[in-house]
Amino acid sequence: MKSVFRKVAIMAIALVAMSVAAGAQEKGDMAAGGNLVLGSGDSFTNFGIGAKFQYNVTNPLRLEGSLTYFLPKKESVANLVETSLSMWDLSVNGHWLFPVAENVTLYPLAGLGILGTSSSAKLNMGDWGNYSGSGSSTELGLNLGGGIDLKLTDELIFNAELKYKTTSSWNRLLISAGLAYKF
Repeated sequence: MKSVFRKVAIMAIALVAMSVAAGAQEKGDMAAGGNLVLGSGDSFTNFGIGAKFQYNVTNPLRLEGSLTYFLPKKESVANLVETSLSMWDLSVNGHWLFPVAENVTLYPLAGLGILGTSSSAKLNMGDWGNYSGSGSSTELGLNLGGGIDLKLTDELIFNAELKYKTTSSWNRLLISAGLAYKF
């Protein structure tokens, strides 16, 4: 039984090595694109629109800079209180690329980001008037996750990613999908 397991393990390692050699992205490759993001966490969900730039530092290591703007989330409670919260996220992540097929690459990611939030609230007291206030904050955060690249053409890549962002005030799961153009 050990002999069979050993042969299967050696074949699996050889297949992974061949796929990495055959599908590796080259040092210096660059791509730019956009994505749609669903952010959820801390009892709060909102949608975002993002842009990204990727640069292959070495064959397996890619750096990605991204900026995502999350659409404002507005809520009203019995016409007494109106709240609005908007966010933006600026991140730099490292991707360790694992080509698993000719047109498919998986990667874990880790990085740092800055999460900015802006909130406002309005209290409607009827005959006693309206009261409002606002605030904003900016926090450094840690990103951990993974993703998949699907090469559609030599230049066009579809990307899906699952990333967990944590700051001192927020814990967010970010699910994104988008396209990148390789140049």
